[in-house]
Amino acid sequence: MSASELSRRIHARELSCRETMDAYLAQIDRLNPTFNAIVSRVDSDTLRAQADERDAELQAGRSSGWLHGMPMAVKDVCNTQGITTTFGSPLLANNVPTFDDIQAERLKAAGAILIGKTNTPEFGLGSNTYNTVFGATGNAYDPRFTAGGSSGGAACALALRMVPVADGSDMMGSLRNPAGYNNVFGFRPSQGRVPYGPMGDQWVNQMGTEGPMGRTVEDIANLLSVQAGRDERAPLSLPGTWPGEPLDLDRDPGHVRIGWLGDLGGHLAMEDGILACCTDALARLADANCTVDSVQPAFDPGEAWQTWLTLRRWLVAGRLRNVWDDLSARQQLKPEAQWEAAQGDALTATEVLAASTARTRFYTQLLGMFAHCDVLALPSAQVWPFLASTPWPRTIAGRAMDTYHRWMEVTIYASLGGLPAVSVPAGFNADGLPIGLQLIGKPQADLWLMRLARHYELRAGDVLARAPSALS
Repeated sequence: MSASELSRRIHARELSCRETMDAYLAQIDRLNPTFNAIVSRVDSDTLRAQADERDAELQAGRSSGWLHGMPMAVKDVCNTQGITTTFGSPLLANNVPTFDDIQAERLKAAGAILIGKTNTPEFGLGSNTYNTVFGATGNAYDPRFTAGGSSGGAACALALRMVPVADGSDMMGSLRNPAGYNNVFGFRPSQGRVPYGPMGDQWVNQMGTEGPMGRTVEDIANLLSVQAGRDERAPLSLPGTWPGEPLDLDRDPGHVRIGWLGDLGGHLAMEDGILACCTDALARLADANCTVDSVQPAFDPGEAWQTWLTLRRWLVAGRLRNVWDDLSARQQLKPEAQWEAAQGDALTATEVLAASTARTRFYTQLLGMFAHCDVLALPSAQVWPFLASTPWPRTIAGRAMDTYHRWMEVTIYASLGGLPAVSVPAGFNADGLPIGLQLIGKPQADLWLMRLARHYELRAGDVLARAPSALS
């Protein structure tokens, strides 16, 4: 059942929290040895005792919230008090935080029972979930292939019903890419919708955000309502709570103008079959009062990419500063992290400010596009899931990828614009591996975009019903 249905059944006391915990632990024991999605597991007896406590609270008429008694595994870049948090790095293999990040606080406050962490690449860098601490996470539809990343462990665990719903984070598609690769929904909220931290900097770190993943749109909407809302420790977080009105996901969004960006007029290298799969997916919305038109970007894709490279390198170098300054620790970083930190270390303040100015110009150009479109559409990745043993694709359709993340260039536009974006399951290739479709909404139009995703969901039953063979 969906997470939302599970929550209703628990609160109606048709299912106990203990029964729920036992069922998910059994599923993890059965599938996780093959797929390696969940790491740093909490002792099962401890978890069952916590489930019993949640049952006692319901017996006494008390509920903590939507997640009451539901097991969750938090992405391993989120600090969790008393649970090992490695960030996928051997440098933090034994790190046990004494505090919770804001996200973990909110999940617990809503009644979730944290059963462990979900696997991630080292420091969340890269869209293939592997590291030297835990190894690689396999795709839910074939463990030989990548689950994507950096929220790959979360997406795989979700698709295989090892967790009912999952959190993730997204700087360069880290919620959208793994969602597409595992045939689930991933939602990147508007910048500031979900407060991030606590962390040393709360002012310039404005490219990544945490958000929800689920097997239904209702699930991601309900989880976002837990994650979102103002926190004074995050000064740039949006005021109030979300959604601020009834979800009403089935409300008719009216006539919707969808601008299909495709491969940006040939700028983006695309593996064969992805564009066709995504245009077929968009056709499902034709009977939902939507029109789809191919559009050209109002921005210079080359300038957008260079802007992205500068700002990302600068932020990565800053995040890794303590490691970078320690030569012995630096040498333990994966080569891609060393490369990006070195690139960022060489930047000047003038170059960073120029990139920020270019980002502002890019945002203004996006606003111009939204004068003619209600939503922009792109694939969730430029390649189908590839072998997990391959760190990253070196070529796409004969074109060389000049950085370890160039094959995910398709995800930078929502991130640079701070815009809400949802990845919806689009379809499968001949090998039975899935891909997603990105729908990018107007500034802070998170709820409207959720409703559009729901209308898509109602028309995509053939794709959504195609479960991983491991569930048979």
